[in-house]
Amino acid sequence: MIKGRKRNLFLLPCVCAFLAALFLCMGKTTAHAATPLEKWGRLSVSGTDIVNEKGKPVQLKGVSTHGLAWYPQYVNKSCFKSFRKMGVNVIRLAFYSDPNAGYSKSLYPTVEKGVRYATELGMYVIIDWHILSDGNPKTYQKQALSFFNYFAKKYKKQKNVLYEICNEPNGDVTWERDIRPYANKVIKKIRKHDKKNIIIVGTPTWSQDVDLAAQKPLKQKNIAYALHFYAATHTGWLRDKLSAARGMGLPILVTEFSVCDASGSGAIDGASGTAWMKLLKKYKIGYVAWNVSNKNETSALIRPDCRKTKGIRKGDLSASGKWIAKWWKK
Repeated sequence: MIKGRKRNLFLLPCVCAFLAALFLCMGKTTAHAATPLEKWGRLSVSGTDIVNEKGKPVQLKGVSTHGLAWYPQYVNKSCFKSFRKMGVNVIRLAFYSDPNAGYSKSLYPTVEKGVRYATELGMYVIIDWHILSDGNPKTYQKQALSFFNYFAKKYKKQKNVLYEICNEPNGDVTWERDIRPYANKVIKKIRKHDKKNIIIVGTPTWSQDVDLAAQKPLKQKNIAYALHFYAATHTGWLRDKLSAARGMGLPILVTEFSVCDASGSGAIDGASGTAWMKLLKKYKIGYVAWNVSNKNETSALIRPDCRKTKGIRKGDLSASGKWIAKWWKK
């Protein structure tokens, strides 16, 4: 009896060690990888940085849809998940503001689907009022106020939503006369419902003149400013503008870019693109690549011969898509 009891006591640690190892292995196979939202929580602006809930600077890395009126088929959960697997943590939903470029309230449900899929995947999502051909944000200001009133009211409790209120102001448009007063009105409308989420404001000359915005920034909290670049066209001179604006204390997000020229096509400029990506990494400035579609142009992230809208892999990406994708996990 005594010998048996000793033997059992000897075996007990071995059994415990085996069970511990078994549970550890099971934990490894069933562990849930934290989503971007779980890791960072609600984002905010602190000084020149976008920070997580603990106040630590983070870098958003994302992709933008093309116009929702033209390529709605890519607004699906599988597509978004494909890009998340590649390292993307934010989706931008490009809702064109000009009726001649696709604006329609009938597209509101497409925005809602996009927000829902991004949220289910624990990703951040930018609701983008995509001013382009209309140039001056005041042109459709009434519609913009209605648009942001609707979505701010709907998503005021969500931690993963950002609002981009004027994609690319251009033409005879100035910061002081046009963009700033427009932004103040739209921000007031959003803040009526959503007090906390980040609002992104476009800057003059297709969101290039961040240095002009930095001379007289808005007074509200949690405001970031958009800078857009296409690496083959926008080279060192625009990087200098970014550095100057940041030096003046302006928080910047690159909410649209590619590595080709400003037409969205042409050759990839790898040297300029690399200089941009290194600068953005240095400052932890977030960036969103244009665009998720298979359109036959360089900036489309998916190959023109690829008909897939779900389960997208790196091999399905265009040359520019593959070039940009290598930075998502760096």
